[in-house]
Amino acid sequence: MSEPVNHLEERTRDANELLEAIMPSAITLAMMLRHRKMATWLRTEFEGYSDSTQAPPYRRGLPGHIVARSPQYGWIPAPVDDKQKLDYGHLDLTDGIKALEKICLNCKKGNGNRVLLPPDDMADLQSRINLSAELAINVSRDTYSGVLKTVRAAIYLWTQELMAKGVGGEHNSFSAEERSKVATLDEPEQFWRRAMSELDNLPIPDTREVGFFERVFGRTG
Repeated sequence: MSEPVNHLEERTRDANELLEAIMPSAITLAMMLRHRKMATWLRTEFEGYSDSTQAPPYRRGLPGHIVARSPQYGWIPAPVDDKQKLDYGHLDLTDGIKALEKICLNCKKGNGNRVLLPPDDMADLQSRINLSAELAINVSRDTYSGVLKTVRAAIYLWTQELMAKGVGGEHNSFSAEERSKVATLDEPEQFWRRAMSELDNLPIPDTREVGFFERVFGRTG
């Protein structure tokens, strides 16, 4: 690891680099810098949130379309009104980065992923619309990509600030003086909030789509 900060910053801008592969390097860098809050946030993003109330806002209340399983036609739009869409047509994405990225990689642009409604919500909505069919929320690929892109952008912004403080370049470790210079940057919330507001203006790629041959044979080269 010769230039850990610079290299990590470059990887966040590389569309061929999966976020799943970037995260361990980011966690290692946070530990080297004694950025305990950043390391905790990165680990939780990597592993997932066991309590949805602890998830950041970019993972909560994400919109989707309510669909019902028809025996004849498969999944079709559910007969719900606007209030029911508002009450039930959203969910929290609490899975770890690997699971979210896998869904996104294997989902074609313009498509989505179906997530069954929680049992209590499903039973309540079924009774309201007088329908016994299974109900789910169809979440677009763009929604999954947006979560991944926000985390990636937060790491990018963190590395940018680290370099601005002068801790870029070759390092196998950091001195106490260097760690002290960047101690104030151990605030992950400031970076993911900036990522949320600046996302469209940052040089961060969307999650790429895996082609047929890559899905079948895996990545080569």
